Amino acid sequence: MNLNNNKFKPGLYCVATPIGNMGDISFRAIKILQQSDLILCEDTRVTKKILQKFEINNKLVSNHKFNENKNLEKVIQILKNNKIVSLVSDAGTPAVSDPGRILVKECTKNEIDIFPIPGASAVSAALSVSGFSDNFYFCGFLPEKDNQTKKLFKNLSAIEGSIIFFISPNKLNKRIEHIKEFFLNRDILICREITKYHEEYIRTSVNELSNVNFSRKGEITVVISETKKEKLSFKELEESDKKKINKLIKKMSIKDIVKKVSDDREISKKLIYNYCLEIKKWKLEKLLYY
Repeated sequence: MNLNNNKFKPGLYCVATPIGNMGDISFRAIKILQQSDLILCEDTRVTKKILQKFEINNKLVSNHKFNENKNLEKVIQILKNNKIVSLVSDAGTPAVSDPGRILVKECTKNEIDIFPIPGASAVSAALSVSGFSDNFYFCGFLPEKDNQTKKLFKNLSAIEGSIIFFISPNKLNKRIEHIKEFFLNRDILICREITKYHEEYIRTSVNELSNVNFSRKGEITVVISETKKEKLSFKELEESDKKKINKLIKKMSIKDIVKKVSDDREISKKLIYNYCLEIKKWKLEKLLYY
């Protein structure tokens, strides 16, 4: 594979970086960082380790939630001069629960091309090993305040799919009771330090969450399973139901009888249908016999 043939157009590149294991960086991510006129990052100390690993010495500027508004005008001007600017976060995909959305929006307003360089993602990594529904809702980092978290969980509990969020180990301990309040009877996967040397995956039910011991160090991604649909328990046919069906079968179709009786008594439609067939069969046999 010849990586030297990769030519990139001017514009903003949202470059995914490893979430823990340096081996997960993509060839394209390395090439775009090598060809960038400017690299925007959260923490220069973190990103320098990646750049040094691949002998990249391009200009590096910090761009975090406290200064991204201040940087905006200068970066847009650089992009308007047909330069290549790469945006990276400390780990994973930028602008997803990380700084970058403001710059992306401003580029859109100024009709500046924006390109993704996909790669490692804690969200997809955690979901892929969960075994839960791939119909999911990702809510990023949980709110700081208890009442805001409870309000969020209340809204999320109405979602039938999987729920994914980021949280620190200490805060997870404080949120266990809230999780149990709104997601009881669901399964849960706690992913700690994904792709790192001490990575850990704890599988349990929300009901048993209080009994789980996990390290208070590292970064955690939580996946809560989809709603478990309980099997409906239907009532059996009673003598009164049978008498009612015998009367109705003289003037109604089986389809209408099934609907009426099942709606009135929450009886299995299959049970009603089979009983109607028995009556029809019995009447036919009686007619043929006599």
